[in-house]
Amino acid sequence: MSIAILPETAPFNSEQRAWLNGFLAGWLGLNGETPSPIPGIAEAGSLAPSPSIAEPAPEPWHDPTLSIGERLELSEGEPLARRLMSATAQLDCGACGYLCRTYAEALADGSESCLTLCSPGGTETSKTLKRLLKQQPGGGTMSPPVSAAHGNRVSSLEEKAWSREHPYNARIVSTTPLNQQGSEKETRHVELELGDDGPTYSVGDSLGVYPKNCEALAEEVITALGSSGDEPVELSDGAKVPLATALREHCCLNEVTEKFLILLADQATDAGESARLRELAEDDGPIAGSDVLDVLRSFPSARLAPSPFVASLSRLKPRLYSISSSPRRHSDQVHLTVRRVAYEHNGRVRKGVASTMLADRVSPGASVRVFVQPSHGFSLPADPSAAMIMIGPGTGIAPFRAFLHERDVTGASGKNWLFFGDQRSEFDFLYEAELSSLQSRGVLTRLETAFSRDQRNKIYVQDRIVEHGEELYRWINEGAYLYVCGDAKRMAADVDHALREVIRAHGRLDAEGAKAYIARLSSEKRYRKDIY
Repeated sequence: MSIAILPETAPFNSEQRAWLNGFLAGWLGLNGETPSPIPGIAEAGSLAPSPSIAEPAPEPWHDPTLSIGERLELSEGEPLARRLMSATAQLDCGACGYLCRTYAEALADGSESCLTLCSPGGTETSKTLKRLLKQQPGGGTMSPPVSAAHGNRVSSLEEKAWSREHPYNARIVSTTPLNQQGSEKETRHVELELGDDGPTYSVGDSLGVYPKNCEALAEEVITALGSSGDEPVELSDGAKVPLATALREHCCLNEVTEKFLILLADQATDAGESARLRELAEDDGPIAGSDVLDVLRSFPSARLAPSPFVASLSRLKPRLYSISSSPRRHSDQVHLTVRRVAYEHNGRVRKGVASTMLADRVSPGASVRVFVQPSHGFSLPADPSAAMIMIGPGTGIAPFRAFLHERDVTGASGKNWLFFGDQRSEFDFLYEAELSSLQSRGVLTRLETAFSRDQRNKIYVQDRIVEHGEELYRWINEGAYLYVCGDAKRMAADVDHALREVIRAHGRLDAEGAKAYIARLSSEKRYRKDIY
């Protein structure tokens, strides 16, 4: 049966278009006849099975450029699941194992209890989720959502054996420093072997890596507990392992949970410490940035038995990294671009659990558990002749290395323009030789760099965007695809602002006109983001 549906150029995002198309399909099924063509909507091919007409309408708060306050205001008066969704980061990044909507639905119906899964939203999101749930009678539960029957979890590879729940043991081939000696950063190019039976991926996908905690940190926690580390403890799946193994491989030690604070309060023999811990369970703002070891040392009168202690902690979550390789160029391998994270807090060196594992604690030949997280639209244009503008400072260059390698191998004719930035050109020009080669061979049409500390006044990629605004606007107006990868809180917002300024100035539009232009690019899937 043929019907009229919304075209790709209609001014709606992908979720809105899917819902409207589903509504039309549902209306057709209920009426049992083909409706008259709608003016301005092209005729399509065969009709796929229509989704339930009970699906919720598109959410206006599902916009990562809005602040959490603005998103909550838009969801005022909505059902609990929608309110919870508006508190998440709106990136649909998959890091939590859900999409933003399905994570909120799982929290609302009680099938998920962890409020700290939204890594991009951070503390602000987890606190808001906690507040919204506490405001609900009966602890904030609701009937299971329509989608619950099909499972809320995002399947990494629905039809393949390897997944988030069943990760693959990938062998480390190499971990190579990308920064030159003298840099203030340490970034690694990590190559992993997937083999013939490992997961497959496409450019634009991410790799989930299950980390292990630093052994020294686990030992310090064991000492703070007054334990030996040999005590048997039971994990949430029923498995029994020694305490030391649980702390190294299963427990998240950088997240202070409410359950942990309450357990400490119950066990504290000092009345003042107990009262303080109960206050922190209600508002943990004063210990923001602290980890489990910090709290154990700050409240020494609380002595915890190993089993209830382990049960009070959250589980180690996988970290997602944008894949920086093309499977056509590097068959049976996957590459990552990883910045090692380490900083001082409370007089101790704190380490990024996955980044320091990959940089310090694994050697070639070792294996790590991984899975592929498919991208949600962050992929190459279907038309190989379409131009691309890629904006990726720092490790944000990762997917664009993959894009360029893929286009090189396939002989795609589309122009490619890369904006890359970091601190110093002498030390921090990641993949400089590769990019130079791609540029000399015409694969990389243009390369703009912004090294913030090469001069007195700091220059960032957003400054280069404005500087080259006239040419950039010409590319966009001629059909180029825009891609942004990197930090969501600052870089992506600054880049978005710069793009609006370029479109306003060179398109001769007012602020609302520039906003509508950006919205149209997004609805046409020509403005794509991989931000975190």
